[in-house]
Amino acid sequence: MHNLGETRSSQRSNHLLLTPDTFVRSPLPGMTRCTAVVHVGPALGAGFAEYSVEFEAGGELGPVSVQRFLYVLDGALSLEVEGKRSELAVRGYAYLPQGCAHRVVATQTSQVVVIEKAYQPLASVDPPRWMISNEDAVSSHSLAEDPDLQVKCLLPDQVTFDFAVNTMVYQPGAALSMVEMHVMEHGLIMLEGGGIYRLGDSWYPVVAGDFIWMAPYCPQWFGAIGKVPAKYLIYKDWNRHPLAGTQHEPHR
Repeated sequence: MHNLGETRSSQRSNHLLLTPDTFVRSPLPGMTRCTAVVHVGPALGAGFAEYSVEFEAGGELGPVSVQRFLYVLDGALSLEVEGKRSELAVRGYAYLPQGCAHRVVATQTSQVVVIEKAYQPLASVDPPRWMISNEDAVSSHSLAEDPDLQVKCLLPDQVTFDFAVNTMVYQPGAALSMVEMHVMEHGLIMLEGGGIYRLGDSWYPVVAGDFIWMAPYCPQWFGAIGKVPAKYLIYKDWNRHPLAGTQHEPHR
């Protein structure tokens, strides 16, 4: 049945909610046997790009000149970096620094989240090296001492990284302890369950498969609703001075 123009998707000046019924698929340069759903990028004012890729078996991503993060939602990837080949299964992920030659091929029908961002170097710090891991190998910690809200930091807590990617799991009824407003922007994909997200002055029901972008200083809050835990994958820019990249950048 036609939805007669109805959707939960919404775009405001400081946030975006994209629901799967509004996804538009298209290839990106260099891709073979796969298509992308571009969730956010500079066209909306974001300082990064995030998209989901749907692979056929044997599908391959194209190269990029910026740093790249991969997270496997479904299926499996073969990743070749510096002559070494690794297999990424579900919840497997990889960080590939700017300028790192690599090849990403799906070994079966797969779905993968891709995050890309130009690296902001620090004069006194070496850039990060590539890494491959699986979320299951990462220990979790509670947020704000709430054992019902668990966080896994997928990238090391080191100043060399200029962004962070975490997973967050909320038990039914768990919620953020405050409405957050901060300089970091976010890209967020709901992985499991659902709940209510406050974005700006709006309140949205969200479920697995939805994507959210939050601009800097967008008021934000989430509470899990339902009988199963809610989980999402979240990006934020991190570890850089707010004047970095501007003509007023402070001396390092």
